[in-house]
Amino acid sequence: LDAWHLPKIKKLTLSAPGGSVLSHELPLGGFGVSRYLLDDALAGLARQHQVDIYTNTRVKDIVFSNEHFDILTDKINVRTNLCMGAFGKRSNIDLKWKRPFSQQKANALNNFIGVKYHARIPHEQHVIALHNFRNGYCGISSIEDDKCCICYLTTAENLKAYGNSIPKMEKELLSKNPYLQEIFTSAKFLYEKPLTISQISFEKKEQVENHVLMLGDAAGLITPLCGNGMSMALHSSKLAAALADRFLQKEISRNTLELIYRQQWQTSFAGRLFTGRIIQAAFGKEWTTNLLVRGLRPFPSIVNKIIMQTHGEQPF
Repeated sequence: LDAWHLPKIKKLTLSAPGGSVLSHELPLGGFGVSRYLLDDALAGLARQHQVDIYTNTRVKDIVFSNEHFDILTDKINVRTNLCMGAFGKRSNIDLKWKRPFSQQKANALNNFIGVKYHARIPHEQHVIALHNFRNGYCGISSIEDDKCCICYLTTAENLKAYGNSIPKMEKELLSKNPYLQEIFTSAKFLYEKPLTISQISFEKKEQVENHVLMLGDAAGLITPLCGNGMSMALHSSKLAAALADRFLQKEISRNTLELIYRQQWQTSFAGRLFTGRIIQAAFGKEWTTNLLVRGLRPFPSIVNKIIMQTHGEQPF
């Protein structure tokens, strides 16, 4: 990581739709890096250790029977003793298995859309900014190569109200926040189109499904306003890897593996996800967001406590 010279993130700036601002030093801090760079590096390390990686391969189903898994893909089939699922927020496997969160009717926790850009904009490298607008918020953080990640979350209803046009919604809704207006006016976008995802759900999820250990967003999705999903994914993988080693060495049974993983995951993340859902609901309306930003500004100790409740007290 040192060789990448990544930006060190030390400060949070939070703005309300009307432009009121709260700034706060982050107790833990972090660094900015894109999934593209990090995933490629991790894949390279895995290959160095003789791990087979199949790209452009779609998993169609995972079937557990007689203490082994058959992983069925559009190219090959794999049989294994242990399987973990890191397939993100919402996948074809979730739908095939009819995981409860994927079957819920649209409600306040499960009908969000996400839009992501990489861009070059004037931005302080040590600051992560969260700019709110009606029923949504936009995060801006520095990543490698003097680029920024711009990512916002809003409701499907917001997009529908603007004719399902992302540019129109950005111009007429997001830009009501003066900070977002400046960002979208001055940004040099590096993609022709943004990356988008729909039907994002913050409903509770099971950490083990059909004996598959779920990692990252597949196990539970924290609201972006309140947490670092990449860090949580790495943390859950660390928990699972240690237990997987014990299982493969025949030190623990499958039932014990699954039980301990659930317990460790709940201890590490359940409280943070619960707090995140509450805070996101509070920041979903313009008047409450304006009130909270102004009200919290004189009380840095309370802001610090909220951050610790959602981000954890120490790095894993």
